[in-house]
Amino acid sequence: MTTTECVYEQTVDGFGTVRVVPVDPHRDAPLLHRWVSEDRARFWGMRDATPDDVREIYAHLDSLTTHHAFLVYREEEPVALFQTYEPEADRVSECYDVRPGDIGVHLLLAPARAPERGFSSRLLTTLTAFALTGRERIVAEPDAANDKAIALLTRNGFELGPEVVLPEVLLPEVHILEKRARLAFLSR
Repeated sequence: MTTTECVYEQTVDGFGTVRVVPVDPHRDAPLLHRWVSEDRARFWGMRDATPDDVREIYAHLDSLTTHHAFLVYREEEPVALFQTYEPEADRVSECYDVRPGDIGVHLLLAPARAPERGFSSRLLTTLTAFALTGRERIVAEPDAANDKAIALLTRNGFELGPEVVLPEVLLPEVHILEKRARLAFLSR
């Protein structure tokens, strides 16, 4: 990681410096593959992806102007994958009334070396500050069965919306299965 790649940086007292860096599909695919193929990442929907699949998926994402993927570092250690997207350019737009200033997010925490009380909330607080830069509201849509993600969002001020079914996406360059999700919103 070089500081010129960093698109956002925040130092959090007692936690350290958090940096948000765009994913480089070729550099980061092996790391991301290790994360997404673990059982704990089953809600991410990529457990059966090969390293080449991961590279192709993130290369496709990198080609879009509406969707972005970032590695999140705490000091020099990668600790999360954070994705942002324009809701009107995503399947979630079929499930709620998108407002001007909305931004969608996905968060996958890296495997923890050792549990650290408050880690997820402190990291999420930093990432929501990044996502809300120039925005009015965040929409998240974790899998409806992902109780841990839903609890994290509500602990951090997100208001729960309805449970919805995100439709299947079947395009030549991407295939995403239908998903039961729980919408959650955080306003500025």
